[in-house]
Amino acid sequence: MTIVFLVIFIALVFEYINGFHDTANSIAMVVSTKVLSPREAVMLAAVTNLLGAMTGTAVAKTIASGLVAANIVTSDVLICALLGAIIWNLITWWFGLPSSSSHALIGGLCGAALAAAGGKWSVIIWSEPSSVHWWEGKGVLWKVIVPMVVSPACGFVVGFIMMALLYICLQRARPTVINKVFGKIQMLSAASMGFMHGTNDAQKTMGIIALALVAGTTTGAFDKLPSWLHFLHTPAPEQGKSVEIVFWIKAMCALTMAAGTAAGGWRIIRTLGTKVVKLQPINGFAIDTTSSLVIFAATHFGIPVSTTHNVSAAVMGVGAAKRFNSIRWTTVERILWAWILTIPISGTVAFALMELVRLFKRA
Repeated sequence: MTIVFLVIFIALVFEYINGFHDTANSIAMVVSTKVLSPREAVMLAAVTNLLGAMTGTAVAKTIASGLVAANIVTSDVLICALLGAIIWNLITWWFGLPSSSSHALIGGLCGAALAAAGGKWSVIIWSEPSSVHWWEGKGVLWKVIVPMVVSPACGFVVGFIMMALLYICLQRARPTVINKVFGKIQMLSAASMGFMHGTNDAQKTMGIIALALVAGTTTGAFDKLPSWLHFLHTPAPEQGKSVEIVFWIKAMCALTMAAGTAAGGWRIIRTLGTKVVKLQPINGFAIDTTSSLVIFAATHFGIPVSTTHNVSAAVMGVGAAKRFNSIRWTTVERILWAWILTIPISGTVAFALMELVRLFKRA
């Protein structure tokens, strides 16, 4: 029973780190354009993240069921998965790289599960296509790999088109008027970005906690719990159904992410807000609106996309519409390497940790 509570604690640590690691996603634009002060922007992001995290559970259900075989998931696996993701998040935060907490968690989960299964790759659900729509398929291919490519591509293209249309429509307007108007509108787009970040990112930890509770119930760890802790009992879902995410899990994760968001993430804010392309309020509005739309679509279908990838791609798309050579491609190259390495490295760290756990238990 103690180890289940340890899983929940480490999951909340991950959620807190996710909050300050990914704060930049929702406030970098509004800070870099000087529409809001850093303190005001962080509070806006904290509140909107909290509200968003309380909305929906589609992404949480994807994480809880559909990526790795449920029978291999134990508390040890979840702890190693979370630690792998936390270590990678802290490394990228230290270097100011906007990497994906989502993919770090998914990589950690796959790596730990693979080690627990003795290296049998069949434990990872690679592909279970839906008979109705491709986006309803399960497995790493449909829920991770395809969205990892498609969602940033959509962010780049939509950001480019939106910015180009704004330039065409407002080409005769005075810059001072544009900055004044979009300075006010950008506060709304930043709020929507914070809300959508909460709807997608906070749910990943909800899924991990639900998995831990199912594992605890299945293994009998909760059999001797006092009656007042009976709410922890979470039976495994029926075949073909997802784990239900109860209210207290949503509330706990939402509050933890909001607290982490309030702590800020200034290293990553500087990278996204100033080192990729110089931004004006109209650019910030286009970036936040583009990212919100893409994440909204992904969340609706329960796809755990990377908020970081979408925002970064939207920044590049909007910058390209402004002037292609205005993008600082050396910074973009560093970001892309962080994207590519996130799943392999977090998975490798989690795999190694799980192997150490297995060696310790055999000793």
